[in-house]
Amino acid sequence: MSRTAPNPTRTPSSTLRKSRSRLLAGVFTLALAGGTVGAFVLPEIITPAQAQLTTNQPAGTFSFADIVEKVSPAVVSVKVKKDEDKVASNDEEGMGGQNVPPQIERFMRRFGFGPGGPGGPDMGPRRGPGPGHRGVVGQGSGFFISNDGYVVTNNHVVDGASEVDVTTTDGKSYTAKVIGTDPRTDVALLKVDGKSDFPWVKLAAKAPRVGDWVVAVGNPFGLGGTVTAGIVSARGRDIGSGPYDDFIQIDAPINRGNSGGPTFGLDGDVIGMNTAIVSPSGGNVGIAFAIPSETVSEVVEALKDGGEVARGYVGVQIQPVSDEVAEALELKSAEGALIAQVQPGTPGEKAGLKPGDVVTQIDGETVKDSREMSREIARKKPGTTVKLSVVRDGKSMTIPVTLEQLPTDVASADKAKADQGEEDGKGIPRLGLSLAPAKGVAGAGDIGVVVTEVDPSGPGAERGIKEGDVILDVGGKPVMTPADVREGLSTAKKDNRKAVLMRIKSEQGTRFVAISLGDQKG
Repeated sequence: MSRTAPNPTRTPSSTLRKSRSRLLAGVFTLALAGGTVGAFVLPEIITPAQAQLTTNQPAGTFSFADIVEKVSPAVVSVKVKKDEDKVASNDEEGMGGQNVPPQIERFMRRFGFGPGGPGGPDMGPRRGPGPGHRGVVGQGSGFFISNDGYVVTNNHVVDGASEVDVTTTDGKSYTAKVIGTDPRTDVALLKVDGKSDFPWVKLAAKAPRVGDWVVAVGNPFGLGGTVTAGIVSARGRDIGSGPYDDFIQIDAPINRGNSGGPTFGLDGDVIGMNTAIVSPSGGNVGIAFAIPSETVSEVVEALKDGGEVARGYVGVQIQPVSDEVAEALELKSAEGALIAQVQPGTPGEKAGLKPGDVVTQIDGETVKDSREMSREIARKKPGTTVKLSVVRDGKSMTIPVTLEQLPTDVASADKAKADQGEEDGKGIPRLGLSLAPAKGVAGAGDIGVVVTEVDPSGPGAERGIKEGDVILDVGGKPVMTPADVREGLSTAKKDNRKAVLMRIKSEQGTRFVAISLGDQKG
């Protein structure tokens, strides 16, 4: 994905809107704070390091200099040339001519921007002087992970590159070859040949704790090697960029151009690779995300072996277990992954998994939610047999599933469908829906009851049910007519159930909607 255009101008708004910005170099703004506010005088500002020194060290003795001196030689600037015909040409679409992956567009829309986001790589595009030159230059960061020239950076830094060069802190440049990339985790592996004594850094084997000090080294704004420091703010962040999001959030100042650069712990090991920021302007506001070293290590080993990552695949569509879903299924807690659909011919179907099953463990390890299940299955190699502990109709059982290779077009689609499945229902009857047998509606199929009209103020609309959706079953029983739907709801109420599940098929896939029977309307 190219990062070649300058920041697009955005109309000021009274409401601060956040955006996700890939960390490639661009235009920046300096903000200064101080002075007085009314009758109140702002207190003296001290850094976290100074605060620590006041408790257990003499003033002036704390410094990151030793760590920086140790690790900086392994950090490189990554410059790429891309064919202009691989770069989006419409500068008015929000990215100034950048090629924006769908997951980035989703993230941008989530924080209020249109497609893409502010900024472009390395102060804007640079093209050759003569006719026929079709080169576009972008820039990011990276780091050596071995003395024989393996370099790690972000996939979005080198995506579509026709030529990649890396420049070390001493100013030497080398041509690098792209060994492999993994768009789903945004990791890319490069190789510089011809030397075996490159300075390198180690990927940390231990995950950092929230509150640990970190030091980020990179090449923001194309200025050269730059160091910033902060702490780990959070772990396990899901920012909606892919099906395996598990980011480390840090507050070290990270800006465009830091994409692919490392963040270090105080022992000098890499705890994560910088990949994204949340910002209203494209500059740092103290919210940055890094890919954990564990993920980077796993992907790198796979790319070294075959140039691509082989991931396990069950073939089921899953969604979170909300409080209402747990109530409807009479589960003890709202944990696990609810199977909404089993794809035909997949390992899940062959093993006997069914819609409505709740996966609670994988090989004896607890599954907290649907995202954790996705990540854990993806870490398994195709051909591996895993034991899934599931709850079906209130009973626990163990089902062995032999995984297959994840198809190339599955992960992003499954993620979008799972996101749609996160909406659950409360109201019921009346639903505020007009229903008809699917057989009688063109294009609706032969199974289920199709929604022909939705009252925008009704319970159904509130729970995300839309015109054209098809209700497949209610309370675990297939429905073919509107009367079947009413009967299913009435039966659940007579059984003194607090909620009932409706399985609904839409353009985004199949999902469960939990209907609370205690909040009936009409």
